[in-house]
Amino acid sequence: MLASLGLDTLTEEVYLTMLSHPSQGVAEIAGLLNRTEEDVRAELDRLHELSLVRSSAQDGLRAIAPELGMEALLAQQQADLAAQQQRVEASRAAAAQLIAQFADARPAWGPHVEHLENLEQIREKLVVLTRRVRHEVMTFAPNGAHTPESLESAKPLDAELLGRGVRMRTVYLDSVRNSPHTVAYAEWLAERGGSVRTVPSLPVRMVIVDRETAVIPVRAEDARQAAVVLTGQGTLTALCALFESAWSSAVELGAVQKRDESGLSPQEREVLVFLYQGMTDDAIAKRLGVSPRTARRVANDMMERLGARSRFQAGALAVQHGWLPAVAAV
Repeated sequence: MLASLGLDTLTEEVYLTMLSHPSQGVAEIAGLLNRTEEDVRAELDRLHELSLVRSSAQDGLRAIAPELGMEALLAQQQADLAAQQQRVEASRAAAAQLIAQFADARPAWGPHVEHLENLEQIREKLVVLTRRVRHEVMTFAPNGAHTPESLESAKPLDAELLGRGVRMRTVYLDSVRNSPHTVAYAEWLAERGGSVRTVPSLPVRMVIVDRETAVIPVRAEDARQAAVVLTGQGTLTALCALFESAWSSAVELGAVQKRDESGLSPQEREVLVFLYQGMTDDAIAKRLGVSPRTARRVANDMMERLGARSRFQAGALAVQHGWLPAVAAV
């Protein structure tokens, strides 16, 4: 019942038992739950960390009333959400800075950077890298739904890699949930051991092979124009951290997306950030992998809910109302 608030089954049982038997000690609770006293003491430590029990010289350990305890848990979840959002935004900023450094890509960058001039070279390099992969492929796919033909053409190589035990993780945009053939492809991958998750937006298209080589576009707005192949250890460490940050906040493609405590979907929250940053409908649509019409509709809905007269004001009001952590709008 309280798993969504961070309590596992035994922790919840101990807490509820303390509420219903407030005068019982550790030994009595252990007997009621058919657990060892060591188990109960471990759960009491956990409950104390969660501020769901208190101790005093007069009363010993006592459970906090549910109306107070649940408020504390919800407040902690909100703090954790804000911290996670801050980590994601910091990673995006780092990625944007890294990409900006490579905006004028040239072959003379050094031994850890290879410049790919066109789409044909990019495709050839990706084929070579994926053929040589030994352990893992991590991918950001920010271009929305793929065509059925492109997904079918990817299956033979994907099947080969998964058959060799290669770990494959791909992060798509939330918008692909409306694409039946993309969902079917994700299910096909999952049946063979691959993993697909989604997020509202992604900073750049990226493929990382064995945590040793990364391919990213020179310009995020046109991934097919030119790309760079990066092999420097420091650069790969930063890009892998960016992927792991996005992966940890992403949602399994087959899972039901939940609205937050403000009633916002992940996509609506992202739109509010983009409004605060002054993005146009076309720019928002590209980041979300949706049509400009859909982006405009979501933006207008958010402005109406907030009573905002401008896009920037909508983002500012969202921060004031606690719908967004202040750092998310930076």
